Amino acid sequence: MARLFLTRTFGILFGLVLVLQTLDLLSESGRILGTAGNGDAEVWRYVSLRAPQIISTFLPFSVLLGTVLTLITMNANSEVVALKASGLSAHQVLAPLVIASVGIALVTFAFNDRIVSRATAELSAWQKVNYGAMPLDRGDRANVWVRADNNLISADRISGRGEAARLGGITVYERNPDGGLRGLITAPNGLRQGDGWKVWPAKRFDVASGALTSLGTVVVARGVTPDQFTLANVDGDALSFTGLRAAISDLEEAGRPTKSLEGVLWHKLSGPLSSVLMPLLGAVAAFGIARSGALFVRAVIGMALGFAYFMADKFALAMGNLGAYPPFLAAWAPFLLFLLIGEAVLLRTEE
Repeated sequence: MARLFLTRTFGILFGLVLVLQTLDLLSESGRILGTAGNGDAEVWRYVSLRAPQIISTFLPFSVLLGTVLTLITMNANSEVVALKASGLSAHQVLAPLVIASVGIALVTFAFNDRIVSRATAELSAWQKVNYGAMPLDRGDRANVWVRADNNLISADRISGRGEAARLGGITVYERNPDGGLRGLITAPNGLRQGDGWKVWPAKRFDVASGALTSLGTVVVARGVTPDQFTLANVDGDALSFTGLRAAISDLEEAGRPTKSLEGVLWHKLSGPLSSVLMPLLGAVAAFGIARSGALFVRAVIGMALGFAYFMADKFALAMGNLGAYPPFLAAWAPFLLFLLIGEAVLLRTEE
């Protein structure tokens, strides 16, 4: 049973990924090839970065469809009837599928943590430069804007954390109290120094006179702390479980809100476990007499329960991001709710 279940699950996943990746590539290939210097290598690079995201998203759907297809086949061949006639309960019949799903959940967590997060971070950085040359390493932040009093500071890239943070491609927009632009200070390098940031070799463009002056080394952005640069835009999906937990800790120390990221952190655990729910929600397709004519209806009910879970999961995460649900509730409530629903349906109909 487990072998049949795994074969069909990953067969369905392969078909879904092939179709969805093809459609996605058709919509993005024009932008990729439209950038000067890009060719087939960049197209395949995009596929290598996008495919892990598609696999992670649709693996639970594949587990659901693999469950329903496996159980329908066994029911149509009277194998489930034979198993129950031998004295096995409904839970014992489903046990091989649940055990296999636990293995899928563990593999999914490791895959998301080690591969999907890195691919998401790299693809996001690549898309920010419109699929052009990307001088950033994985884990660096890009295109961060910070306000210091009346001025605006932008950094093309930020690496490191805390006092060891390094800035690259710094531009300081000096503004008048009325909001007009007074001058621009640009520098390729920046380091933390005292309560400000040392940038070098700096140049200043005066808007009124049009003069460009070399400043050498100068301290700018006084009062701007490292967390305002390094934690300005934390993408939970682009960080591993431990990396996101460290970022949340840094945000808490800086007094910044973390509720939405805490929900993402908890969902990194509850998301992979959704595979364990699918055999339970799709179990309704396994039971009942095939010749009664209700087998198709049972299969539809099983798929409806599974898709209802995915909708509830997305809704709870959205409510958590808005602050309407606590982070733990946003991540775990759909899982626990549909676990009880699946058990109730199974006990009511078969046990």
